[in-house]
Amino acid sequence: MLKAIAYYRVSTDRQGKSGLGLEAQQEAVRLFADRQGYQVTAHFTEIESGKKNQRPQLLAALAQCRKEKATLIIAKLDRLGRNVAFIANLMESKVQFRAVDNPHADELMIHLLAAFAQHERKQISTRTKEALQAAIRRGVQLGKHGKEVQCHKEREAADEFAEQMRPTVEEMQRQGITTIRAMCAELNHRHVPTYRSTSQGWHIRTVHALIKRIAENQSFINIL
Repeated sequence: MLKAIAYYRVSTDRQGKSGLGLEAQQEAVRLFADRQGYQVTAHFTEIESGKKNQRPQLLAALAQCRKEKATLIIAKLDRLGRNVAFIANLMESKVQFRAVDNPHADELMIHLLAAFAQHERKQISTRTKEALQAAIRRGVQLGKHGKEVQCHKEREAADEFAEQMRPTVEEMQRQGITTIRAMCAELNHRHVPTYRSTSQGWHIRTVHALIKRIAENQSFINIL
């Protein structure tokens, strides 16, 4: 059986401690390794921003790969970062790696995907700055007060969505669908729209956030 080292990355310490995002990556790597005949001998988890290239856990994973002549497996290519130079340096380390979402990607494709990811990050930054400038021209108050107003609106909208979803959640619970993972699968099976109405559907993280908000809203109602 081929040897493999698993590498996971989450952006925040909160995600690392809660398992949000990390659990999905672990499951994706596990299924991929089983299908491809890999034996995962070690796991490395990085808590770091995708913009930064200083990854001690990744360096440790690469060292372990070289030691065991193993392949590095990641759930998604963007877990390695959105920097072309960083991807190039990784490839020069002579360690073979495979991304679950692009299992047949060759070196050229990986370079292109990394380039597109970096370009997307720059575009998002540019659009954000342009949107802020447009808001200023419209007279929107930014700064601390403006952020507070926007956050308040976001909370109200999220609370309203949670109340709309409460009957669906309670129905699933009555049917014995009580775990976050099972609810996630059922919501996607029913094609229930998410709060953001994205095409990616429900994830463990979004279902967890929904259940938590429903519980918090119920507690507030009980207090009143």
